[in-house]
Amino acid sequence: MSKLTHIGAGGEAAMVDVGDKAHTVRMAVAEGAIRMQRATLDTILSGNAKKGDVLGAARIAGIMAAKKTSDLIPLCHPLALSKVQVDIEPDMALPGFRVTAMAKLTGQTGVEMEALTACSIACLTIYDMAKAVDRGMEIISVRLREKSGGKSGDWKLPEAPGA
Repeated sequence: MSKLTHIGAGGEAAMVDVGDKAHTVRMAVAEGAIRMQRATLDTILSGNAKKGDVLGAARIAGIMAAKKTSDLIPLCHPLALSKVQVDIEPDMALPGFRVTAMAKLTGQTGVEMEALTACSIACLTIYDMAKAVDRGMEIISVRLREKSGGKSGDWKLPEAPGA
């Protein structure tokens, strides 16, 4: 395993210097889900949630969160994102919603944390807007699905056996 990049020789926290890195197109996709009672899913899909458009608010919250990631995650670089997209799809089998967030830029450092933050905050927003009817909702499986660009190149989450 490689050494941690945000820890100095003496064990102190350090922000990585990316000044000498090449500007490349970098993209990351994160995924996650929120499981809920079927009645809660139906309420959200029918547009009858008391707080309003749950999915619209969650998309906007995810995009806003990606833009604020460096304010939330210590030692994370502030980035000039060129695109953030948050997609939310119902999953009747959960029941709940599957959330996918993509972040992209041309720059000197990756956007994995921005994609993960967008996904997480979109899920949290769904929870917040529907908690009055279902406090037992569960946010699950938030993870990086893929990334591209930069010195380390492309990476994709391996497919599960039999998938």
